[in-house]
Amino acid sequence: MEHTGPVDVIRWLDPPAVALLDQTRLPAEETEITCRTADELIGAIRRLAVRGAPLLGIAGAYGVALAARTEDDVPAAAKRLADARPTAVNLALGVRRALAAWERTGPAGALEAARALAREEAEASARMAAHGLAALPGGPLRLLTHCNTGALAAGGDGTALAVVLAAHRAGRLRHLWIDETRPLFQGARLTAWEAERAGLPYSVLPDSAAGSLFAAGLVDAVLVGADRVAADGSVANKVGTYPLAVLARHHGVPFIVVAPTTTVDPGTPTGAGIVIERRPAREVTHPGGTAVAPEGADAYNPAFDVTPPELVTAFVSERGITQPVSTGSLRRLPQTHHPDCENEGP
Repeated sequence: MEHTGPVDVIRWLDPPAVALLDQTRLPAEETEITCRTADELIGAIRRLAVRGAPLLGIAGAYGVALAARTEDDVPAAAKRLADARPTAVNLALGVRRALAAWERTGPAGALEAARALAREEAEASARMAAHGLAALPGGPLRLLTHCNTGALAAGGDGTALAVVLAAHRAGRLRHLWIDETRPLFQGARLTAWEAERAGLPYSVLPDSAAGSLFAAGLVDAVLVGADRVAADGSVANKVGTYPLAVLARHHGVPFIVVAPTTTVDPGTPTGAGIVIERRPAREVTHPGGTAVAPEGADAYNPAFDVTPPELVTAFVSERGITQPVSTGSLRRLPQTHHPDCENEGP
């Protein structure tokens, strides 16, 4: 059944607090949690109650606005917020923007900076959807996506999933393939939940089954998001993205990255400079709290991997389609300018 109402993922409350849809409880429960301090919000960010690069930027900005009303040392709280997850560049950008506004105009300025960022992300989502639809092959489309890139991860309809939704509304979506996205199942739990709400034709598959889809000729394009894009076009995204890019290249299928220009980090020259967050072993050995490995087993659990630019067919942002993806082409991409980010901040 299609649900046309918006997903209320994050909102500001008075008395000061930040309300979040707890994404760790989806799809079983739609539960909201309330963060009354910056440290409570940091805890929610770290346990992935709120996630997705653009949405983390909004959360970080609201966190500074919250600290401005509840703490004596706002810059220290901002530093803790920015450091909560190291890979997604948007988190630190949102924090810096709200902190700069607070330094100029106090708590009201920080809150308005957060609200402005939320509006801008929603507007960027609509533009990414239009550009992304133009970047796709013609005809009915069978699209494959990884992790979660909808309203649960960004403003508006999201990033890559916003393109899927645009294809659906244009009558061009034949089927959406959704990787489970192990070990935390953001695809099965979150993207499938959003696809169900939107009435999309979809199937969930194990990450390891994607290769068989390509081999059978059942994928027309891959659409993924990004948590950080290095200056050379290397893309850090949820672990499992890089193998999809390799498969897509081998089978001649377009591999398209959809993310706002704020995700491009000119201060990181190459993918080798992207810090990859390592998550607890228990997420692998005890998914959903159920043991699937011997007690005490070690696990390799990077949250992200890096896809080199030569495997990216196109980078779609709110500014248009960048193709091919390289240091030069990204340098020519107009950057979103936020006056609030002129100081360096944390």
